[in-house]
Amino acid sequence: MNLNRCITRDRFRALRRIAALSCIAALSAACFGAKVFAESPQVAAQPEAGDVPVLTLDRAVAIALANNRNVRNAALNVDVSRQQLLVVKTKRLPSFSAYVFGGETLTNITYTVKEGQFGTYPATGPIPAENTPISTPGTPTAFVIVQATQPLLSLYKVNLNLHGQELAIEQAEEQARGARQSISANVHQAYYGIVQAEQAVEATKASINQYQELDRITKEYLAEKTALKSDLLQVEAKLAQENLTLMQAEDKLQSAEETLNELMARDLDTPFRTEPVPAPSLEEENLQAAQEQALLNHPEVREAGLTVKQAEIQRRLAKAQYLPDFNLAFHYVSPFGIYFLPSNIAAVGFDFKWDPFDWGGRSHTLQQKTIVVEQSRQQLDEVKAQVLLNVDNQFRSLREARAAVAVAQANQQAATEKLREVTAQYGQKTALLRDVLQEQAASETANAQYVQAEAAFWTAKANFEYALGEE
Repeated sequence: MNLNRCITRDRFRALRRIAALSCIAALSAACFGAKVFAESPQVAAQPEAGDVPVLTLDRAVAIALANNRNVRNAALNVDVSRQQLLVVKTKRLPSFSAYVFGGETLTNITYTVKEGQFGTYPATGPIPAENTPISTPGTPTAFVIVQATQPLLSLYKVNLNLHGQELAIEQAEEQARGARQSISANVHQAYYGIVQAEQAVEATKASINQYQELDRITKEYLAEKTALKSDLLQVEAKLAQENLTLMQAEDKLQSAEETLNELMARDLDTPFRTEPVPAPSLEEENLQAAQEQALLNHPEVREAGLTVKQAEIQRRLAKAQYLPDFNLAFHYVSPFGIYFLPSNIAAVGFDFKWDPFDWGGRSHTLQQKTIVVEQSRQQLDEVKAQVLLNVDNQFRSLREARAAVAVAQANQQAATEKLREVTAQYGQKTALLRDVLQEQAASETANAQYVQAEAAFWTAKANFEYALGEE
């Protein structure tokens, strides 16, 4: 009767161990299964998260685009270019200048009125009757010169400069768009890095739970003298190693969170938690459509095209240097303190300035600008080629990463099931501890490979979208 009772008690203990180990193995599988990331929103709402706000990927991108310092500096560059455009526009309007020189002459200013300068009359004779000097002594004097000029023929050059500045604004806008695109890609990668780090932490915690249960069972076996002391020490060493791995994973997670906060220009210690990322999607792009989109939208291609137009404008400006400057002008001169000179002289007319001979300077400048145009066109072709090459590479990388996720998921499921089976056998004393540890290590490797494969997929997808020129 007592024997049957002991047998029943042993069976009950064995069944309890099997159930506990099976639950832990199932918990490990649940932590790393692909369906958990795609279908289980409660994964992001861990109890220890408390009131920490959820930060979605779209929200992180929006905050970064609004607050990131590089993005804001790029936007300020656009404002600088627009202000420069307003400066160029003022060149089409009349210009006014005033010049005043006041001082005291170092020598006398002397004029001589020649005899009969004002005529010779029968009654008086010549006026003046003899050469008469008129001298201004060394006293304070002043010269006032006022000019107003309205460009006429020069408006052609001004308008060319104006068009060039409009292209500069477009270039600044493309640079700002490129900065936004770069920050968006960096936020995507940082966010997926946090998700990967969180998954690594959860994986390590599940592994620690597994080793803790093995430690408990091994201690029972040691008390029953069915296990060796070295078995317990081996389990405890594995448990210590996993605790160290957990510390490293949590440090990596904290660093990743600080990186994302820095991209969003927030305090590095701002708390948040991520939401589950969707499962890797099916292939949604074809290569030809991706190439066409990249050539149409990529900021580098559009900026290189604007550079070609800028070079052409500079060439036209160099050619326009052959034209003379012809302006409508008003001049006013007033000398004060000088005898015999009129105090007010005003005139309206035309300014004409032309340098007909410059030793070939304009010709060489025009040739240099022509060469720059050809260089910019070559650069545009090179940028297009590099963009297409990058799109092709990223397209293939994304395709390979998608396939790697499927392989890693299959390996993970197989390793998890094998661990569950060996764990159950160990609970029934039909498997050795080293078998459990071996399968546990294989399961950890499979879980880590799946996490890395999924993170690599989302990184590849972010890089592919960046290659397309998407924000």
